[in-house]
This record gives sequence, C-alpha cells and structure tokens, in this order.
Amino acid sequence: MTSTFTLPAEGGLTVVVPCFNEVENVEPSYREIINELAEYTLDILYVDDGSTDGTLEVIRRLAAADPRVRFVSFTRNFGFEAAFSAGYRYARLPWVLHIDADQQFPAAESKKLIMKAGQGFDAVFGIRTNRQDPLLRRWGTATFHFLGGRVLRIEIPRGATAFRLVRTELARTIVELRLGTPYFLATVPRLTSRYATVPVAHRARERGESKVGFGFLSSHAIELFVGFTRRLTTAASATALLASGVALLAGAGVAVGVLGAAAVSVTLFVLLAVLLVVLSLTVRYLVVVGAGQARPRQFYVREANFAVQAEDRLFAPGDEAAGHRLKNVNLGKGVSA
Repeated sequence: MTSTFTLPAEGGLTVVVPCFNEVENVEPSYREIINELAEYTLDILYVDDGSTDGTLEVIRRLAAADPRVRFVSFTRNFGFEAAFSAGYRYARLPWVLHIDADQQFPAAESKKLIMKAGQGFDAVFGIRTNRQDPLLRRWGTATFHFLGGRVLRIEIPRGATAFRLVRTELARTIVELRLGTPYFLATVPRLTSRYATVPVAHRARERGESKVGFGFLSSHAIELFVGFTRRLTTAASATALLASGVALLAGAGVAVGVLGAAAVSVTLFVLLAVLLVVLSLTVRYLVVVGAGQARPRQFYVREANFAVQAEDRLFAPGDEAAGHRLKNVNLGKGVSA
C-alpha cells in the first residue's frame, strides 16, 4: 500500500452493496444512497451473490439508467464473505463504503464513518446503538464477541459490524491474501492499528427476510476461533495430555485393586467424551487451516457490466451463452442409433 492518504470527501467512495435475493430492497437502497450521499463522488457496486428472485434484473435496470452503478453477478450463491470480497476487489475509488442491501443501517449514518476516517484512520466500523434484531441474534453476537475478544484474546474491533468504511488499498490487500479463514474484522487489526469504531443508528428490516441465521453465525464463529488464535488448539492439546494422565492413573488403580468396576466405567466414559471433543477441534483445525490442497476460488463471476479478471470468471464472456445454444441445437437434432 502507498503512503498517500486521501480523505473520503476528496477522493470519493465505492459503495459496495452485497445482495442475495433482495429484489424488494435493491431499488430503495439505491435511492437512499444517492439521496443521502449526493455530495460525494460515488461508484455504486452491487454484488449479486447468485440470487434467484429477480434481484439481478433490478440491478441491470439501475445500471442502464445510471453510469455510477456497476455490478457483478456470481455463478451461484457463494456467501457473504465472497460477495463483499468481490466488491472490495473491484472498487475503483480510494474508499470502500460497505452497506448491506437490507437498509438496516441508514445511508445517512455513513457520514459519521466518513468524519471519523478524516482523522487519519484506515478503517472505521459502525456499532449499533439501538439494534433492531431478534433477541437470539443479539445474544449470539454478544457471546461471539465475549468468547473471541475476552476469552480467546483475538483482536476484533469490539461491537464492529459489516457497516464500515475502509481504505480501498487496505480492503483489497486483505482480499488478495486469500486466507483459509477470510474473516475481515479480525484481519484488519493484523495489518493496521489505525482503525476505529463509531456508534450508528440501526433499524428493523422492512422488506424481505434475513439471510443470517444460527448456522451462518456458528460457522463464522468456529472459523474465527480456530483460524485466528492458537488458544483453542493449545487447550485441546493440554486437555488430551491431562486425559491421558487420568487414564494412566485409572489403569494403575485397577491394577492394584483401588478402583472398582463402576468407577472404571465412569472414568472411561468421561475420557471418551473429552477425547471426542479434542478430536473434533483437531479435525476442524486441519480442515480449515492446515489443508494445503488446491481449492476453488472464493467466487466466480457469471456476468458483469465492466471488465473483471479472467481468473474470476468460470466462463469467458459469451462462452456460457454459446454453450447453452449448442446444447439446445443438439437436443433439437436428437440422437440417432
């Protein structure tokens, strides 16, 4: 990254808006962004994460009417991390402003992030002051931050959300690292100490359904806890050693007649439970972090209204359409014996 520091108000913003089945929210989000941020130079980049509900069609219409709107559409649903990673990769202005399509963070609140970034920060994260989400999600987030920050000592901007303003050079650098566990909130502190948080307003979702469920949160938490600290695996190793010591003592107790059959049975079941926990953590660590085999890219682009890197495409432009036409022609001809 270069040392040049350009203020968001001077260099402009690439507003990255990830979308997955948000057909009802795309146009309202666009209207709100251009109305509230009209004073800034804008590049609005929608990332369609394999939607199946007409989201892409709405985005196409917006792009056709407004040259500030660009979009990429994936070949399938790759998930939240992939969607914003593509947006960060193809941002073209000095700052990336991440706003989700559900509009739970008002676009007007972006000015608080912009003002804070002007003080010399590389990244500014919004913190919900009046979170309008179900109680289970609020408890889950609180538990996540407690375990990650207080117990496992992973440096995470406390209370930080996906509503954030980041220098494009920093955001793109993180994406290009291609980590096995691409957890953005935990990666920023590894690269820079110049990050901050600011309180922002939050509102309830008005249209559509949330895509963030318990499974999503659990998976992300596990990847963070395993990929960004050794405390969990160290604890698992220590527990395994302790269990082996207990097993040796139990064996010695049986040999000298101190322990009876009932005590031995209880001890064996406890040791088995402990070893299964250790095994599960070890396997997860090997799968997430230690795997060295080749794997697909984080996302593949099906369609875009601007040039994207060839490595990000599953098909060259036009190849997929040609393949469909050829398939239809062959089906029409039939098969002869």
